[in-house]
Amino acid sequence: MNRAFDLVIRKGTIVDGSGAPGYEADVGIKDGRIAAVGRIGGAGAEEIDARGQIVTPGFVDVHTHYDGQATWDERLQPSSWHGVTTVVMGNCGVGFAPCRPDDHDRLIRLMEGVEDIPFPVLADGLPWTWESYPDYLDSLAARRFDVDVGSQLPHAALRVYVMGQRGVDREPATEADINAMAAIAKRSMEAGALGFGTSRTLNHRSSDGSPIATLTAGEDELTGIALGMAAAGRGVLQVVSDFNDPQAEFDMLERIVRASGRPLSFSMVQSPRSPAGWRDFLARMSAAKAKGLQIRAQVASRPVGVLFGLELTVNPFSHHPSYREIKDRPLAERVAALRDPDFRARLLAEEGTPRAIGLSPARFWDRVFPMGEEPDYEPTREQSVAAIAERRGVDPYEVALEQMLTNEGRGMLYLPLLNYPEYTLDPVYEMFQHDCVVPGLSDGGAHVGMICDGSFPTTNIAFWTRDRKRGPTLPLEKMVKAQCRDTAELVGLFDRGLVQPGYRADLNVIDYDRLKLKAPSVAYDLPTGGRRLVQRAEGYTATIVAGEVTYRDGEPTGALPGRLLR
Repeated sequence: MNRAFDLVIRKGTIVDGSGAPGYEADVGIKDGRIAAVGRIGGAGAEEIDARGQIVTPGFVDVHTHYDGQATWDERLQPSSWHGVTTVVMGNCGVGFAPCRPDDHDRLIRLMEGVEDIPFPVLADGLPWTWESYPDYLDSLAARRFDVDVGSQLPHAALRVYVMGQRGVDREPATEADINAMAAIAKRSMEAGALGFGTSRTLNHRSSDGSPIATLTAGEDELTGIALGMAAAGRGVLQVVSDFNDPQAEFDMLERIVRASGRPLSFSMVQSPRSPAGWRDFLARMSAAKAKGLQIRAQVASRPVGVLFGLELTVNPFSHHPSYREIKDRPLAERVAALRDPDFRARLLAEEGTPRAIGLSPARFWDRVFPMGEEPDYEPTREQSVAAIAERRGVDPYEVALEQMLTNEGRGMLYLPLLNYPEYTLDPVYEMFQHDCVVPGLSDGGAHVGMICDGSFPTTNIAFWTRDRKRGPTLPLEKMVKAQCRDTAELVGLFDRGLVQPGYRADLNVIDYDRLKLKAPSVAYDLPTGGRRLVQRAEGYTATIVAGEVTYRDGEPTGALPGRLLR
């Protein structure tokens, strides 16, 4: 029996991505597209009862690092657990194409250092069936995923490919170098790249400690690459920078956008070094917009920080002599040793040299928090390790150790580094009010032993529109628009992000009242049995990609309708 639709979602509250108020309606899907929205009489081959739930467009995450994982994995988790139906990778200038055979290890070490993905995982997982960037896209085009995948040309790989060791050593690019990079950028955009990513921050280093090759790339180099993109008539620019001289750096970005006509986004956070600096960026983006220049900021929806634990990359005892004696033992054996009174007393009496990531009680314990079963991403100082230690009259290291020993040694500590110098997310709330800001910076697929921010999209919906207790919330319709339509348009995708006829049938059915994040946990499911942090959610009744249900109640259905976006 022929059915009018492949899938019908019945009687949900449609939050359609336009920012308009939600309304009750059915959604009919045919051939991977939304065919009808309203009261639908025709039957679907499959139907979902969405009464009492919200129906949104699929979430578009514009800042991920699945460049390696997409070559070996069909499911781009954790993002696809969180309502994400489109991911964009190749951010921050790191990736694996173009790449000459002799440079494989070099790019792996860079990704290992910048994005905390272990060398053995990448060395074993990457098939290296490409050299050019178009060849890399072709290798992805042959694969199937649970989300759509967009890729950006990474500057570090491009620079090393063209300049060799001179590029690694951050020598200035010659005119011939710039022309070669521009030509590759043009071909890459024509082959289907969504854009170009670069990094200008000292935080991005190879695992051998050397700064990323793009750190000091000149304006002439960046402009030349952008003009190569302009010659192709497509592509967006993505930049992360330390903004050590904010005015000079932003002026340079503005000149590049003016010369090339290509849209640009940059990473914007509240830094402890300049807690009010973000306000100047908002004003500068408004001024640029008034001049007709497309410059937008990607903003993290919660503090950007680090997780510490006995299973993770570092913990507060990583450099203590006694802990180093046991660090390579299985977790259960380390837990047993750490619970032994004599060993514990010796460990707590030691000084770590250096303390892990500068974890000095005098500087950081008042900013380190236990990570509970119900994560709190806007904690008060009274919840910090320092405050707990003060109330109990013990050393903060003792509190930290007790927390990590919970859950059979799987307890974690949370150190917010950015977006939280004043113990409040009010600045993020203000950032989200600005019309040149989109949610981003989840880094899905990266920092696998230290953070798990691929869950940002769930935070955007559950925390910012419903659960926040220490400040104002945002309208649900506004946040859905930001996470769907605004992010899609940021990277030039105009066929998704709205629940309207003709648009791609990427959708979420969400039990909004039940939506919440679970605590981060550790999985050993990377190539070579590599470890990574993951974080699940509750409340996603169904996630739909191109009209096919990919997840039901958080579990994969087996459908893999996702493709490479060109």
